[in-house]
Amino acid sequence: MKFRIVALLVICMVVLSACGKASQEDVVHKANEKWNDAKGYELSASMEVKTGSEPRVYDVNVWHTKPDFYRVTVKEQGEDVTQMIVRNKEGVFVVTPSLRKTYKFQSDWPKQNSQAYLIGALAEDLLSDEAAVMKEEEKHYVFEVATRNREKTALPVQQIIVDKKTMLPTRVSIMNEALEEQVVITFNSIDLGAKHKAEEYAVEKFTENEEKETAAADIESEEFRTHYPELNWDHTKLVDTQSINDNGVERVILTFEGEKPFTLMQQPVVYNETTLPVFSPGDPADLGFTIGAMTDHSISWEKDGVSFFIASTKLSREEMMEVAASVTEDSMK
Repeated sequence: MKFRIVALLVICMVVLSACGKASQEDVVHKANEKWNDAKGYELSASMEVKTGSEPRVYDVNVWHTKPDFYRVTVKEQGEDVTQMIVRNKEGVFVVTPSLRKTYKFQSDWPKQNSQAYLIGALAEDLLSDEAAVMKEEEKHYVFEVATRNREKTALPVQQIIVDKKTMLPTRVSIMNEALEEQVVITFNSIDLGAKHKAEEYAVEKFTENEEKETAAADIESEEFRTHYPELNWDHTKLVDTQSINDNGVERVILTFEGEKPFTLMQQPVVYNETTLPVFSPGDPADLGFTIGAMTDHSISWEKDGVSFFIASTKLSREEMMEVAASVTEDSMK
């Protein structure tokens, strides 16, 4: 009789324990509901990019107002240049206020890929991966989820950590195939329900005259030097270097041939006197250290007063991003 009572108590404890433990489906549903139900949000985060020779840390601020208004501001810590991705009723823009440079895209960003600093995109990641795995810790739910990209990516896995009490993400770690951290997003604050009017997303609001004058002076004083990619591609080599003077602007063209051929062009940034947006084909490309523009066969970006353009009919988007991330000053000399 005592044995039966003890056995019954054990069974009851197991059942109660099971009832108190949330299933993965319940947690995903609850998180998705909370992250997407708000009419808007504002968040701040830090983003550490470990893909280069030295880690870089960026401050990220996001506004989102339903259904499709976004403003993502990215600024490298210790640097003065701020960049933005803005989506408003006019389209998608990449804005560099200090240079009065604005590029306009006919793009469905941010819908096509994972965007670790947008909580709505993280919710889509959780829902899209049927093989996602959740581990429950004392204060957090930890998900291992596939990233969503158009093709095979060098960063296929992400770990999303959700606070049990607030049901909000606290950290996202994006990893390579060896499960090594390459990009880490740490959320400092998330304000669900924050409101911003449509006119606050107007691109003209983000052009700052004082930064413009400072940046223009800096560019004029810097000496243009050739940059080279640092790649461990055994069967792709630099075969030709050309320097062209086009109306007083020096342009360098590097030609690489082999299994993964591409052309890298570079020149000093041309300063814009106008604030009118310039149409750019493709999609915004978040390279970590800057925001560029990507198509299926090219990628362009600006960094440290230099404008870069890579073209290739053989490289995938991920491979072009790998080349771009490796480009440094004088690295092949």
